[in-house]
Amino acid sequence: MFETSMTVVGRIITDPRRRVVAGQEVISFRVAANSRRRTPEGSWEAGNSLYVTVNCWGRLVTGVGAALYKGAPIIATGTVHTSDYEDREGVKRSSLEMRATAVGPDLSWVIIRIEQPKQPVADGLGEATERAAEYAEPAEESASDVDAADLAIPA
Repeated sequence: MFETSMTVVGRIITDPRRRVVAGQEVISFRVAANSRRRTPEGSWEAGNSLYVTVNCWGRLVTGVGAALYKGAPIIATGTVHTSDYEDREGVKRSSLEMRATAVGPDLSWVIIRIEQPKQPVADGLGEATERAAEYAEPAEESASDVDAADLAIPA
């Protein structure tokens, strides 16, 4: 059977919830992806919306738990499926769920600073990851240190 992949760009609309399922940590949250369109008169109006529950397992739990929050603009990619359930009144419902493979902030809305984990992340690469971190060079100047004159194009 094929798995359906999807990327969603939107905002987190619930507080991320960390829990343990079958002995493994998972962090889950809902994302709303809303479109807007320009009317013939030139104003903007709301378009379609997509709501998806994003489930983050494994190495994603630490990063998502430390960096993301309700209201954060994000980009998430993973495989999706429909989850069927009964609500409190016994009515059958379904929702779209994603098992995320990557989640991060949407840099068109926020500015972030990337930090290396204090301890190496267990990724199965062991020593290779530690050696790569040794060769990573910190940026010598931040965007706020760059002078407008440095960005000028010579005539």
